[in-house]
Order: sequence, then structure tokens, then C-alpha cells
Amino acid sequence: MLEEVKEYLRIDGTEEDLLLTSLISAAKQYVKTGTGCIVDEENDLHKLAINLLVTHWYENREVVGKANALSFSLQSIFLQMTYGSDSL
Repeated sequence: MLEEVKEYLRIDGTEEDLLLTSLISAAKQYVKTGTGCIVDEENDLHKLAINLLVTHWYENREVVGKANALSFSLQSIFLQMTYGSDSL
């Protein structure tokens, strides 16, 4: 998951690995709390939710951030994760 997040963020090297690993762990917990689903790292929707959260937290480290667009995207993804079908 770390390598996918680094690719999504366009980060090379290892200097941010500790921070990104921590953010990934927090994002997985956030998704689990928000949906009741354990993150499936093979599921593209789950990976997108993790990437969106980690990117937002990584790029907006100040106390006040830009959460409105992220909030709408995550709500939509969480609804799909919670009530969607994995049969496709």
C-alpha cells in the first residue's frame, strides 16, 4: 500500500515513508470507523478512499484545511463501500 500511495502522491525516495505509513494506518482506521468495513487492499474503491485521505492529510497539515470537496467524495465512497455490492 505504501508504494501505491507514494505513486499516487508522486513521491520518490524514502524520507517520507514513516509519515506516510502512519497516515495509511490512520486512513484505514478512519475508513473502518466510517463504514464498518475492513479495508481490502485489493479493492479499487477502498484503495481510492485511502489515497484520498492520505493525500488530503499529507498536503493539508495545517489546522484549518480544505475539507469540503474531500468530505463529499468520501461520503460517496463510504456509501458505496457500506451498501454497494462486491459482486461486480
